[in-house]
Amino acid sequence: MTVYFMSPVPRGMRDFNTEVMLLRESVFSRLKTIFESFGFDPLETPIVELWETFKGKYGDEAENQMLYYFKDKLGGREMALRYDLTVPLARFMAENPNIPLPFCRYHIGRVYRYDRPQKGRYREFWQCDADIVGSAEPEAEALILKLTLEVMKQFKFKKFTINLNDRRLLRGVFETALGIKEPNQVYTLMDKLDKIGEAGLEKELKKLLEEEKVNEIMNLLKMKGRPEKVLSELLEKFPNEDVKEAADYLKKVLKLIPTENIVLNLGMVRGLDYYTGPIFETVVDEPKIGSITGGGRYDQLIAKYGGKDLPAVGTSIGVERLIDAGVELGLFTLNAKTTAQVGIVNLGVREYAWKVAELLRNSGLATRVDLMNRKEKKQSEYYRKLKIPVLVFLGEREAKAKQATVVCGKSREEVKLEDLSAKIKTFLGV
Repeated sequence: MTVYFMSPVPRGMRDFNTEVMLLRESVFSRLKTIFESFGFDPLETPIVELWETFKGKYGDEAENQMLYYFKDKLGGREMALRYDLTVPLARFMAENPNIPLPFCRYHIGRVYRYDRPQKGRYREFWQCDADIVGSAEPEAEALILKLTLEVMKQFKFKKFTINLNDRRLLRGVFETALGIKEPNQVYTLMDKLDKIGEAGLEKELKKLLEEEKVNEIMNLLKMKGRPEKVLSELLEKFPNEDVKEAADYLKKVLKLIPTENIVLNLGMVRGLDYYTGPIFETVVDEPKIGSITGGGRYDQLIAKYGGKDLPAVGTSIGVERLIDAGVELGLFTLNAKTTAQVGIVNLGVREYAWKVAELLRNSGLATRVDLMNRKEKKQSEYYRKLKIPVLVFLGEREAKAKQATVVCGKSREEVKLEDLSAKIKTFLGV
């Protein structure tokens, strides 16, 4: 006898039932509306890219440990699954040099990372990116940060912080002032601060640097607070060109946006190698789930693909963490069971029921009909389990009179066919 069994999905991959999908689609739709309200247009790129597209763009740790890499079994070419949405955008821009600038694009799509699955961290997940290509002005960062603030506002997050930093600040402080020779190793460790804690970071830094420099770094990581105050302190302590350039630029950005949720955090480095200027991440106070959004300026990335040397800045909204945090905080619910607004209870008038269903669908109402020839009670129970708000009962009497009996909550009315769609929309408030 052959035994069949269900194989689980791979670790870090998930099925989404209807209730979860309805919530996710609602979140995607709301994000799309926000992006477009800021003047961003959609773009799509392939999930599978050539390995050479990603090679040398993310840093050794990401490329050696976290990218899904494989060889095409027909042609033998090296391939990889999309790791983020930024590098594919850079490749696209290099291949399409005649796009009017600035190009403001958004992209909602799957990405893949060979990560350790845990709360808020998966191997297949969706990112929602907004990027501006072609502007080297502080207005570009200001717009991205304003969009981020709008996302947090629209989804009703109250207690959150946007951590702000600049790769030029890092260079001016850690490389120029402290004389660190292998800064990327230090930045990689700093990027893990939330995972390994201060004690763990100090221990790892001592494997690379002398104790005096480690102590200086640990003290500098405590420089976190109101941007104007921290920038003033950094300018006083490290008055070199990189620090001055970054401070001047960040001050211009901050003049254009509300700053009550923005903190300058010298310890926030963002691990990807392609960042060149301001960087930012959004975290919520609770739950402890990591950054919900993150991004920055990457002015040199497009030129690596042989395209124009175009400036660019953008952010990525981690929709998985946004949803996980929102559900935990009670901002989202999983109450919806179906997209259907109307359920037709067919009492032996199949053709009339299908005619009424078509009429309702043509008027924009999502409508279900019985597909199993069930009794009235079973049909009604099925629709109510799905929380379909309006039931339309159709029998011989309704068919002869060209009408329907409409039930919504405690209301029950007999309605002429020509008035049916309008009456249901009144019940639904649409």
